Amino acid sequence: MEALQNLGVDIACQNNCPPVEINTNGLPGGKIILQDIESSQYVSALLLCAPYTKKGIDLTLQGDVVSTPYIDLTISVMSDFGAKINQTSKHEYHVDTGKIYRGCEYYVEGDASSASYFFLAAALLKKPIRVSGISRKSKQGDIRLLNILEELGCKVRSSEDWVEVAGADLACGNFTFDLNDMPDMVPTLALLSAFRQGQTVISNVPHLRIKESNRLVALVTELNRIGIEAREAPDGLIIQGGVPVPAKIETYNDHRMAMSFAVAGLVVSGIEISDKKCVDKSFPQFWQELKKI
Repeated sequence: MEALQNLGVDIACQNNCPPVEINTNGLPGGKIILQDIESSQYVSALLLCAPYTKKGIDLTLQGDVVSTPYIDLTISVMSDFGAKINQTSKHEYHVDTGKIYRGCEYYVEGDASSASYFFLAAALLKKPIRVSGISRKSKQGDIRLLNILEELGCKVRSSEDWVEVAGADLACGNFTFDLNDMPDMVPTLALLSAFRQGQTVISNVPHLRIKESNRLVALVTELNRIGIEAREAPDGLIIQGGVPVPAKIETYNDHRMAMSFAVAGLVVSGIEISDKKCVDKSFPQFWQELKKI
């Protein structure tokens, strides 16, 4: 809201809470500075509307910036559809006005975040699983989970339109992973860590506290529920791998909690997900696809 006000938009709310009132009269444009953003979605929203402003947008990000691959992906798609974006420095962007989007034939690849649950299944089941419609060359940040899986002992094969992960004995010992650029992969990696002998530290993701749930608290609570030692760190999680046991899992209305713990249920008989409908947010067909395994 503050960013739009700086662009000359008539927008207001009370005590930083909905309802929000907007009196529409176009987007004048101008300069915006965002400080210590907790979600890349704010940046994507401002960039996407920028070509329709009267004088363009100069956007500067200062302080902490999270999930930067999603910003890069936004810029890439905008350019594909005819917008003009200049990245003048690492976190400074200029978007020209008048370079309006144009229609074209466009291939929309699969979602790497959704694919990650089947990569996790391959790792836990120690068998190959192939996911179609996605490439390892994808600009999606979450595809980098494949690098971690390889580091932990899995084999990865890929082509232009599929990725196959083959699980094997997971590497033992202590590992630390910085997931600032792919925070949505924290639940996936956390569940993998529960089955691996050794300590896993997941760092630089304090913004997970403001996702669909407080994912750091939720993951610690539910990992403890299945018998895994886990605790919160100031910026992430510390997980001691072990032998998970059956439990009824609370999802906190969070699709990623449901899907990651459901995959664990492939190898631990008796894991029950309390709210299966919450996956509809991002992957309504998840349960049908999981049945194929």
